Formats: sequence, structure tokens, C-alpha cells
Amino acid sequence: MQESPASPAPRNEPLNIAAVIFDYGLVLARCPTIEEFGLMAKMFNVPYEGFYELWENSRNPYDRGDITADEYWHGLASQTNTSLDREQIETLRKIEIEIWVHLDPQMLAWTEKLRDAGMKTAILSNMPLDLAEYVRKNFRWLDHFAFKTLSAEVRTIKPEPAIYEHTLRGLGVAADQALFIDDRERNIEAARKLGIHGILYESLAQLKGELVKMDFPVLPDVTETSSQVSSVAERAQQSREQEIKFQL
Repeated sequence: MQESPASPAPRNEPLNIAAVIFDYGLVLARCPTIEEFGLMAKMFNVPYEGFYELWENSRNPYDRGDITADEYWHGLASQTNTSLDREQIETLRKIEIEIWVHLDPQMLAWTEKLRDAGMKTAILSNMPLDLAEYVRKNFRWLDHFAFKTLSAEVRTIKPEPAIYEHTLRGLGVAADQALFIDDRERNIEAARKLGIHGILYESLAQLKGELVKMDFPVLPDVTETSSQVSSVAERAQQSREQEIKFQL
């Protein structure tokens, strides 16, 4: 009989959260559409589904900064019996940035509320150098975060313990003073093993509900209609069924 995931132990005293740590992709930024992601698949002359599986299974060395962009894209090409010239590689690098820069304004607004309330905020993301360099150069809102951990810059990725410990040190807080929000269960579980509080993100409305259960003092403003909330939940379920779970 399979055991259910362990639930957080009941609290006997109020939480003392001093910092909230955010994942980037699917938390601060929306999920790319299949059509957007399919732009890359077409360049390898393979169906979206097959290309996505290759992309998903090849990310760790690239996100950790162990290989260059050229090495990464040529590696995918070799697995699909295609070849890429310099112009095509530059196009792929550009597309992969463009599909990950659509931000959620309500989540960003909540980060501002947290800072106004005196809490530190941080980003902890599995992110290759191309995207890391882009967001640092172009997103001025990033300057308001107390600490930024982008995996390729520190040569470690979620769910490796070192990347969480690096973020805690940068924030100057203990594990039990931090709340981590991420869209992947394995990343949340890794954080909890270190003593960090974690919430698995599915939608802004769901996040607010989890925060209410925790008696968290600063809540996001949710302006979605009921139909929009339902649509978000349906898309999340479809993503799980299709295993479209991006790593950022």
C-alpha cells in the first residue's frame, strides 16, 4: 500500500516567517503555451510531444551551467538527427527567452505587499545563463528582491540542498523563517527536508487559500472571476496529465 505524502506537522505556535522565496517559471511567470514551445520543436523536425520529452530530460546540465548554449542545442540536434547552423542556434536561444518572460502582475503585486509589510523576498529558479542574463538586464522589478538565486550562476539546481542553503544564507534567515513557493512537488519536498515551509503553487486563488490556512498575515489580491479560476485549474490539470511541467 502506497503511503500518502506527509502533511506538515500541526503548529503549536504562530509562524515566524521573515522571507518568502519564489520560483520563477509558472509562479512569477506564466507557463508557455504548446504553440510557443512548438516553435522550437519545428526547428528539429519532430512533433511537439517528442521534442518536449527530449527538452525535459536534458535540462539539468544546461540549467546548472555545466554546458554552453551551443553544446545544449547541438546535443538536442544530435538526438533528433538534425543539424543546426549558427543562425538557428541564435533563434532557439531567443525563442527560449521570449516564452518565459510573460509575468503575472498579481503575483508581482503581492511581492510588493510583502516588502511593504517588512518581509524579505527572493527568487530561487532553475534558469540557464541566457535567461538569467536577460532577466537581470531587463527586469527592473528584480532589483526589489533581497536576493536572487539563478541556478546557472551558482552551478547547482533544485532540488539539490545546496541551492536552498545558498538562498537562505543570502537572505540571512533560518530555514524555519522562510516560505518557499514552487510549482513542483519535488522542489517543495526538498525545501521541507531542510526545515523551510513550502507551498505547492497551482493558482493564485489556491495559493491564497493555503496562506489563509497558515494564518499568513499578508495575502495576495485575487481578482480572477470564478470562471477564470476554473480555467486555471483545468489548464493545470491538463498540464499534469500531459506531463508539461517546466523546470524553471
